[in-house]
Amino acid sequence: MLFEWNGSVLPQLLPRLLLLFSYSLLIVYFRDDLLKYHLQINPSIFTLFGIALAIFLGFRNTVSYDRFWEGRKLWGSLLNDTRSLARQAHTIVDGEDYENERTYFINLLIALVHALKHQLRQTDADNDMKRLLSNSDNNQIKTAVFKPIMILKELGCWVKKAKANGKIDSIIQSSFDVNLNKLSDIIGGCERIASTPIPYTYSILLHRTVYIYCFLLPFGFVESMVWIMPFVVVFITYTFVALEAIADELEEPFGIQPNDLALEAMSEMIENTLAEINNKQIQPITPSKEYYII
Repeated sequence: MLFEWNGSVLPQLLPRLLLLFSYSLLIVYFRDDLLKYHLQINPSIFTLFGIALAIFLGFRNTVSYDRFWEGRKLWGSLLNDTRSLARQAHTIVDGEDYENERTYFINLLIALVHALKHQLRQTDADNDMKRLLSNSDNNQIKTAVFKPIMILKELGCWVKKAKANGKIDSIIQSSFDVNLNKLSDIIGGCERIASTPIPYTYSILLHRTVYIYCFLLPFGFVESMVWIMPFVVVFITYTFVALEAIADELEEPFGIQPNDLALEAMSEMIENTLAEINNKQIQPITPSKEYYII
């Protein structure tokens, strides 16, 4: 773990740490002039202020991780509820003549998952929609702003059609509707996280405070540590700046940074499990080790 590079925030912090290291070396080089004019700072000030700064960083990381974990729970619920709907379509809606309709319903569920992934990441969903939907459905959904909701509407129309064809009764229709409402809640929860970031003023205040603290550190330890001071300052800075960087990544859990949720893998897994419920052959998924390293 000490030498792990994949998934770490160190690569993006390295230029800043090198800049601070050079800055600290410069201060050591002019140490005598600084001491002559009493420009050193009492180290105890950094101890007291560092504790307060660590508390604020801990609070920021807790808030960011709460958003990350809530996003993960919502996608876990998405897996469970789509499985429930696929099971209902296969075990409750009888008739071999309805096989194509059941397949259509499950394809809509898979399309909803991929559409939600693309909406949260603001990427193009066209390829997945063409692969999973008919031309008429794809043309209808293509221009929609909220594609998952439009697909959810089509799922509701499927249930209504099954009721009209006598395949389900009113009680079963209500059961389908409960799970469809759960999907609507999941989509709304994901949209809430994606559209409501942590207040920018709070983030910029903490960011400035961390960097001012780190660039003042050399003045506190230049007298006592001399040439070892740049190494100690870089280590302390790495701790604080890395905590802030990882909080920035976790704040938006649906992004594409290394520590964000693996939406692509989760979407593929949901697609495979729904296809298997639909009696389709799927390729076995090889578990991949994911790293979450600061």
